[in-house]
Amino acid sequence: MNTAYVVVTLVAIAANTFSGVAAMTRFPPVMRTLTPAMETAGVPTSWLVFPIGTLKTAGAVGLLLGLLGVPLVGPAAAIGLVLFFVCAAYTHVRVGDYSSTFFLGASFFLPLAVAALALDLAR
Repeated sequence: MNTAYVVVTLVAIAANTFSGVAAMTRFPPVMRTLTPAMETAGVPTSWLVFPIGTLKTAGAVGLLLGLLGVPLVGPAAAIGLVLFFVCAAYTHVRVGDYSSTFFLGASFFLPLAVAALALDLAR
């Protein structure tokens, strides 16, 4: 198995698991920056459990299953995460919110999901 694929996918799993669980449990250190960004973007905080936290966590589980060898689940999860973060970035750009939350999603989570997908398809 390709080392780059394993490392990138493990980082994506860890990052999305943390982010998803933090959203669902409303982890206070994360909420300090997330709440103002969500308000600016017009996203209700009631969406933190579903769809936001649930989709990130499900994406992480799907990446893990793909890493463990379940056919087609890994790429499907990576595609889902790419779509999620593209939509999230669009939502923030639409209202002109270029906060740290936007940049974290657009410059870390989205490229990480793209890299996990590309490396999965390349192996």
